[in-house]
Amino acid sequence: MGLKLENIVDRLEAGGGLQRDELAALLFDDDLEGITYLKRRARHVTDRIYGTDIYIRGLIEFTSYCKNNCLYCGIRCANKKAQRYRLTKEQIMECCKQGYALGFRTFVLQGGEDAYFDEKTVCGIVHDIKAAFPDCAITLSIGEKSRAQYQAYFDAGADRYLLRHETANETHYGKLHPKEMRLENRKRCLVDLKEIGYQVGAGFMVGSPFQTVETIYEDLQFLKELKPHMVGIGPFIPHKDTPFAGEHAGTLEMTLRLLSIIRLQNPRVLLPATTALGTIHPMGRELGIAAGANVVMPNLSPATMREKYRLYDNKLCTGDEAAQGLSGLAKRMRDIGYQVVVDRGDYRRE
Repeated sequence: MGLKLENIVDRLEAGGGLQRDELAALLFDDDLEGITYLKRRARHVTDRIYGTDIYIRGLIEFTSYCKNNCLYCGIRCANKKAQRYRLTKEQIMECCKQGYALGFRTFVLQGGEDAYFDEKTVCGIVHDIKAAFPDCAITLSIGEKSRAQYQAYFDAGADRYLLRHETANETHYGKLHPKEMRLENRKRCLVDLKEIGYQVGAGFMVGSPFQTVETIYEDLQFLKELKPHMVGIGPFIPHKDTPFAGEHAGTLEMTLRLLSIIRLQNPRVLLPATTALGTIHPMGRELGIAAGANVVMPNLSPATMREKYRLYDNKLCTGDEAAQGLSGLAKRMRDIGYQVVVDRGDYRRE
């Protein structure tokens, strides 16, 4: 069976793609030798393109208000127990100032879909960050907007946009989201963002309720067609105040295998080892790097707010995942043969 897995991996690395049964084998086979080979080939591809550099993104979670009611999310509008807050522009700028001094050259503004932050407000924040830190990249992760709004953010200075598609299967999408949200619109957003000129990130949860090999296969096909610059995947972790409170979490091993598969399928993609991965295992991010990831996203949000932006239970809020623990994170990366660098960490085209 090990030889079979190695053949699948070799063909995938050569650009041959995956069949459904081959994906199932890579996800569920217990042949440790074959899976070790998968992860080693993924890391080899990453090293060939990006070397041993690990790019850091300063995450600023600036609003926990959201108009949407996604069934998996702790800040869904129906969760009356969620702690709501909004950062002021001054607070956001202070986060960037502190982050810049620490060596961050990318700032990620992430929040729920909050009408308070309208087009003019977002553009003003983006413009001011760019004016103060012109050598930095600005990433937005604020959900579904119109093409005109995306264009306005881009014109104001935004460089990247993260919008997980969550699942490329329409039926599955409907089981994770309220009826007013449509997969068709999510895909439209991603296409608009690419056409405007953003570096675009998509992605999905690993082990989300109702996920199957077939839906994961569709996710991989969608990513292959979209050709995003970044893919963010992490294990589904349930939140106690959502309809999915009793569902099982996604696993470390499944996430690692998918990180490697995505790296081999989309060799140049920027691939984070996420906070969720670090939440389910103390060495989660290191294992993610070993499986082909090359980005980590420490938290630059004010310490008093990190507990309130709780998309899932037991989220890491202090320690190495926070910007103040950057030296500890850098040491952890050095211990496994990699180095955190002061760099925008842009997508590398051929």
